[in-house]
Amino acid sequence: MTFSDRPERTFHYAWIIVVSGTVVIMACLGLGRFALGMLLPSMASSLKLSYAQIGYISTGNFIGYLASVLLCAPLAGRIGSRQLIIIALAIIAFSMMLISQAQTFSAVLALYFFTGLGSGAANVPMMGLITAWFDRSIRGRAAGFVVIGSGFAIILSGKLIPYVNGLKGPEGWRTNWMVLAAAVSAIAVIAYLVLRNRPEEKGLKPLGSEERTFVPVQHHALPAGDSIYRSRTLYLLGSIYFLFGYTYVIYATFIVTTLVKERGFSESIAGNFWSWIGFLSLFSGPVFGTLSDRIGRKSGLMIVFALQTLAYLLVAAKLPALFLYLSIFCYGIVAWSIPSIMVAAVSEYVGPEKALAAFGFITFIFGLGQITGPSVAGILAERTGSFSSSFFMAAAFAATAILLTAYLRKPATQR
Repeated sequence: MTFSDRPERTFHYAWIIVVSGTVVIMACLGLGRFALGMLLPSMASSLKLSYAQIGYISTGNFIGYLASVLLCAPLAGRIGSRQLIIIALAIIAFSMMLISQAQTFSAVLALYFFTGLGSGAANVPMMGLITAWFDRSIRGRAAGFVVIGSGFAIILSGKLIPYVNGLKGPEGWRTNWMVLAAAVSAIAVIAYLVLRNRPEEKGLKPLGSEERTFVPVQHHALPAGDSIYRSRTLYLLGSIYFLFGYTYVIYATFIVTTLVKERGFSESIAGNFWSWIGFLSLFSGPVFGTLSDRIGRKSGLMIVFALQTLAYLLVAAKLPALFLYLSIFCYGIVAWSIPSIMVAAVSEYVGPEKALAAFGFITFIFGLGQITGPSVAGILAERTGSFSSSFFMAAAFAATAILLTAYLRKPATQR
């Protein structure tokens, strides 16, 4: 081994892709979506928004997200994933800046649609880059580190937004939107400087591929000439991902309301619970992504859904407060693990060349779950007078995901 070989063996540029990917996800999903919950109370008061209008704003964001994910693959194929991510982050930052000046519900709704559009257009190609830069043997771990960006954003928004509101008063939410826009703009610059579409641009191979002593002939579950839409396994993965989207967002949307309205906690204590979810979620992607690398995507998914089922049941059953802490732990520790496992699983079933299009497709199905879950859960809670019924429903759907996952077969590359 020559001296020039050593840097490549000790450090690989793929990990720079991971770090930049983490901040990209922090921007497009964390700040672009999860910060909204902290901003809505002051926005609703200032703009005199009804509960229904608040719900429409969130739905508008999800519709924008859905509209973009199916277009990501052809756009990335034409202009490159790196370029698409940069453009998408610019759209998010610009729409946030305009929201800070909005005076009506209609303006916020239209602009937050574009925020969602940018979120999907940045998220999908960013996760797709992981399949290009990492061999399948460590792809789950790499994706796991990327998805925890949302956890950092939850922690940041939970501390920053109340602080700014305290300084600026009733209109502090406008300043907060400007601060978030500035943060996303800075991350767009980082993405421009460090992201690269392929390892070959740096004279490298995907990380992990050079460590194989034997590389099998690549026979993917999907023949090279076939469309991804003919893959039954992809529809099964999409169904599983739908159930994740349907259930996890019910908990994320209503857990704080449940703690305050039904369990008697103060808003500050309930907010601390939410901060703990953000902290625990930092471990979710790396731990369970790495675990799925070792024990397989099928087993990894089943373990995650089992923990989520338990989290929902512990809240639904109205047990003593100690069990709420256990519920928070079970939810937070696996919060972003399924997206990281799905990225790795899709590339194994359809091949790296079609992974971006396939991940975009199942992310679209996942998005349908995110839109449907909260609305159904809200209607159910209104009719029963408690969110317990909604959490029981979430537990039943998560258990269904375990059963569907059991039908997954090993990818052709591992048979």
